[in-house]
Amino acid sequence: MESIQPTPTFCEPLDDDGLAEPTFLDRLFDQGLLVRTGVDGLYGRSGAFESVVEALDRLIGRLGAADNAEVLRFPPGMSRPAFERSGYLKGFPNLAGTVHSFCGHEGEHAKLLACVEAGEDWTAGQKATDIVLTPAACYPLYPVAAARGPLPAEGRLFDLQSYCFRREPSLEPTRMQLFRMREYVRMGSPDQVLAFRESWLERGTQMIRDLELPLAIDAANDPFFGRAGRMLANNQRAQGLKFELNVPVNSVEKPTACLSFNYHQDHFGTTWDLVQADGDVAHTACVGFGLERITLALLRHHGLDLAAWPEGVRRVLWG
Repeated sequence: MESIQPTPTFCEPLDDDGLAEPTFLDRLFDQGLLVRTGVDGLYGRSGAFESVVEALDRLIGRLGAADNAEVLRFPPGMSRPAFERSGYLKGFPNLAGTVHSFCGHEGEHAKLLACVEAGEDWTAGQKATDIVLTPAACYPLYPVAAARGPLPAEGRLFDLQSYCFRREPSLEPTRMQLFRMREYVRMGSPDQVLAFRESWLERGTQMIRDLELPLAIDAANDPFFGRAGRMLANNQRAQGLKFELNVPVNSVEKPTACLSFNYHQDHFGTTWDLVQADGDVAHTACVGFGLERITLALLRHHGLDLAAWPEGVRRVLWG
């Protein structure tokens, strides 16, 4: 695998008084690129920050344009029954987010308001709705694709983008609870989806190089929950089902996954009765781009003043 190119250490330096300099997150707030909301990992974004996200989204679209993927955009919520069937709760119950609403009568409403007035917990009367927060941009896609019937002989390719939610509050700016993911998803035979993944490994690597960022591509695993999850993670890594393109953002020692390349084998095909033209269970693969993470990597390495970024980087993003 490729190794990380030389890059400065990210230890926050000490000032003349021996005090730690502001962290990267502090500087993002001070510059107004991110906006505090009072919740770790939940931030507003400035126009400058969004201009980079939007430029990256357009760049990714240009990279995949020749493939003629079907474009679909889902909201950041999905059907709870579909979410339950997906199996997400088996592997990541700690990351899931549900949507609850008040479903009571007038008397219960009065109790709710009394709790708010008293500063007490008012959520006891909330009930789960039929919507959950989308954990990855591809999750709403599989039941939709399966409902169309067998795949054509050439399989199918989709272009997705969505806000996603994972409950992991953190002071690392790259670990947001609500973030945007751009994905391409390939459905078809094992050969078709593996060729797709290899193609995007090359494209994604070249994109990050063109943005003049240091990188490493490493075998990886999803953060499965619990003891059984550790076995799943070991199997995933041993079989080479997941690769990540990592860029140092918070530190060199623990670089940040900015792109992921995933081969699901027949997991989603079996789950959703998604079949190939010949009746065999379909295999799937996806490439995911963390739009906020790549933006933060650019800000970390090229500075917080977008106008001062290297000309080559600005040309790649904005022409």
